[in-house]
Amino acid sequence: MLPHPFAFFGRVPRLGLARLILSAVRSLSRNVDVRQGTACVTTLPRQAGVAAQRSRRQWLAAILACAAWVALPSVPTPAFADAKPQVKGRQAKSKASRNATANASYVKARPKRCKGKTADCAVNVPSGPLPAPVMDGLARARVPPSSVSVVVQRVGDTRPLLAWNARAPMLPASTMKLVTTYAGLSILGPDYRWRTSAYRDGSIDASGVLHGNLYIQGTGDPKLTPEELLDLVDKIHKQGIIAVDGDLILDKRWFDASTRDLPAFDENTNSPYNVGPDPLLYAFKSLSFTLNPSPSGDVAINMTPALAQLKIVNQLRETRGACTSVLHSMTPAIKLTPQGIVQAVFSGDYPTRCGERTVNMAALDHSSFFAGGFLALWKQTGGTFTGTVREGATPPNAHLVVTHRGIELSTIVHDINKLSNNTMARNLFLSIGAVGARPIASHLPVNLAPPVPSTPARSAQVIRDFLAKSGLAMPELKLDNGSGLSRNEHISAASMAKLLVAANASPVAQAFVASLPIAGVDGTMRHRLTGAPVGGNARIKTGTLRNVRAIAGYVAAASGESYVVVSLINDPRAAAARQAHDALLEWVYQRAR
Repeated sequence: MLPHPFAFFGRVPRLGLARLILSAVRSLSRNVDVRQGTACVTTLPRQAGVAAQRSRRQWLAAILACAAWVALPSVPTPAFADAKPQVKGRQAKSKASRNATANASYVKARPKRCKGKTADCAVNVPSGPLPAPVMDGLARARVPPSSVSVVVQRVGDTRPLLAWNARAPMLPASTMKLVTTYAGLSILGPDYRWRTSAYRDGSIDASGVLHGNLYIQGTGDPKLTPEELLDLVDKIHKQGIIAVDGDLILDKRWFDASTRDLPAFDENTNSPYNVGPDPLLYAFKSLSFTLNPSPSGDVAINMTPALAQLKIVNQLRETRGACTSVLHSMTPAIKLTPQGIVQAVFSGDYPTRCGERTVNMAALDHSSFFAGGFLALWKQTGGTFTGTVREGATPPNAHLVVTHRGIELSTIVHDINKLSNNTMARNLFLSIGAVGARPIASHLPVNLAPPVPSTPARSAQVIRDFLAKSGLAMPELKLDNGSGLSRNEHISAASMAKLLVAANASPVAQAFVASLPIAGVDGTMRHRLTGAPVGGNARIKTGTLRNVRAIAGYVAAASGESYVVVSLINDPRAAAARQAHDALLEWVYQRAR
């Protein structure tokens, strides 16, 4: 902080004051003498040594100007890029022109001087509309400020502390999950639980054989794991059904057929993050294979979850040598035999030094995956089945056997945001459209599909209606699947910040805020800012797509105040700009006022 005598000059630009001192000293150059470093005012006759004296006086002027440059603070670029005072007439036109130029480019300063050939040597230290550490991070990534949207707002304030490109529609990547999870918690309620129900037609004889069909109706449970499905199987057995001599019929009408088995988002078709939604989503439609060399010279392979129709074909050869180029050996080829058996074929060399490795992959279609998982558990618990598997509707006169109630929505939201699970978010998104603004009481059995199966368009409309009723108008908002895994979803930083402010003051604030990753601690932020002061003091949802990086959430600053922080980067070099986002969070924690 500047001493009291310099308080006034703290409001004067350093460059301007330096020029002022230089001009003043030059104007007095004819009657200023410099003797042994002491300035005194005299009247001296002109003589032959005037030139030398004038040279010394000009040196004094330069020294005083440099002293002013060093002693006084710079005047920062105004942070309130979206909150400028109204200016009229020619001044307004001139100012608007300058602002347009500032929005589109850097104001570059002198390049850093450094030794050696490093990447940092070629980086300019820019000034601009954002805090200096953020601008530096963007400059290192070669991302222009025009590709960035930022909003920082103190919780409780009505206007942002910092806003830049705040209203520009941007690709949010996985930060779009904040819209889906907040709407889901508010519309369905934190205690909402999905139901997976079993129905039957026909009769059950004394030996436990169901002479008829067994129907399984799903409502989109995002986390129907083997443990959860086993609960449904056990309950069916307890109702006296041990064997089924009819068919297993999967009722998937809760979501429209157009929403199932969609094309992958990108070329990684077997990646679990590409799995789409389904009313009978089971274990995220993904297999986990664990490979482990054994002392006998074999490579043991274990798989979860078990699928009745899937068999492992192990052709791996344990070898010595370095653990390199084993990705092909770790990833099985999925083959379907004429007998209907699905084979996961592992082949190639597997070096002992690789130790235990795990590979996860999406496989099969949703109905085959669910049926395989259900029948594997059915047979493991002593059940028998001789029929076929097909999709179909539960008849109105079918008898309810049992209903399994899934995990509470508050826990589901925790997993969606902490781990950024796309498939769970997409199932929640469609569930919002299925249930709408009239959630079905969780204690009531579900025996009919909704009047209109859910579609992305219906879900988007339900969410927009909820936001509008909540006073959160977002004209630029575009929802596609609710997970952010899309090039067709857009939101502005200003709208995202409004949502975060509203969520923090809502009845679902506890469940919502607790679901966000903690910087340096857990979720997708566990490896970021681990040694920084902001670590442990920020709850931030991240977003990552090609050419997109995003952060959105809350920072508990060192001052004791809390801030909403949103930053969206859409640029071909976005992947290199993580330092800018980390710098923004650190700046908010340490210096935001």
